[in-house]
Amino acid sequence: MQNNIKSPSEIARMRKAAAITDEVFDSVLSALREGVTEKEIADLVLAEILRLGGSGTAFDTIVAFGESGAEPHHVPTDKRLEKGMLVTVDMGAVYESCDADFTRTVAFGEPSEKQREVYAVVLEAQRRALAAVADGAACRAVDAAARDYIAECGFGDNYIHGTGHGVGTEIHEPPTLNAKSEEMLAAGQVVTVEPGIYIAGEMGVRIEDMVLVGEGTPFSRHSTALTVL
Repeated sequence: MQNNIKSPSEIARMRKAAAITDEVFDSVLSALREGVTEKEIADLVLAEILRLGGSGTAFDTIVAFGESGAEPHHVPTDKRLEKGMLVTVDMGAVYESCDADFTRTVAFGEPSEKQREVYAVVLEAQRRALAAVADGAACRAVDAAARDYIAECGFGDNYIHGTGHGVGTEIHEPPTLNAKSEEMLAAGQVVTVEPGIYIAGEMGVRIEDMVLVGEGTPFSRHSTALTVL
């Protein structure tokens, strides 16, 4: 437990939780239409998790339309979806006591040049951080891989949380991937990699995947390329 190494059984159950989450996201994409509310999408997430054999949500589902995306922990409201908005959905299923954690940001309607720019920066930051995840790597180095790139691109002040955390039977477990962490990664841990950029009054973009340290392949089958609906 000291290094939070997962057993083969735990990893298998987490992969199942992630697979359920992937299927739920398919349903979310189909449900995103003009006029739908954040709350309606959040309710759909729970209903689909239960339908697919999960026992519930691993945490309160985040659904954020447009400028609401600038709040990393936005609570879904009756805000209605409009063309030109980015949509961030952060969700996860629970399967046999093991959790999944997954975030995608998609564009509803043709995105603006700035929306595309911000998305591209977050995408590359996530790619760099995922590449830094390795047995024996310093957690702060993984955080720096994303944070330094975002800062280089001029959005350093808009990255306002850590890059990731451990996941298992709890949604937040050691290790913590942030700038102050003294922890080291170890093979067999499962961590999230979830950089984001948040611009008050405008938008937010976050891309998150779970990954097994020592393997490197995200649990989700969903592409991280920008989806335009």
